[in-house]
Amino acid sequence: MIFEVIGKPAEHLTSTLNEIAEKIKGVKGVELTNHKINESAPFKAKEGFFTNFMELEAKVDDLEILSNLMFIFMPAHVEILEPENIQIQNNTLNTFFNGLMRKLHGYDEVTRVAQTEKMILQKKLEEIMKSQKKD
Repeated sequence: MIFEVIGKPAEHLTSTLNEIAEKIKGVKGVELTNHKINESAPFKAKEGFFTNFMELEAKVDDLEILSNLMFIFMPAHVEILEPENIQIQNNTLNTFFNGLMRKLHGYDEVTRVAQTEKMILQKKLEEIMKSQKKD
């Protein structure tokens, strides 16, 4: 897995990536086998900000644990190195996809609420600005 972070100061990025590695290490069903944190570099798109990334290798007990890691820690990239072939029963796959859909629906709900709240706030701000222009 590859994790990318952007922010400032540069030292904060390294400590954040270390925290991610430690949290993953503590997840039941995950064995952290290797991780490498690179040096922070200036972020070209935003002056004063830095970017950094970590390459992390782990063994996971099953696909459900891997999908949980993906949703909790949001890596930029995931690559399954082994096994080369995965044999899975349809019941296990159904459980996996239903869990995935539950999480996606949860994120969708949060997004819809945030969008609605944003629209309400924009309307209130427009009303305030109109009333101030009248004064």
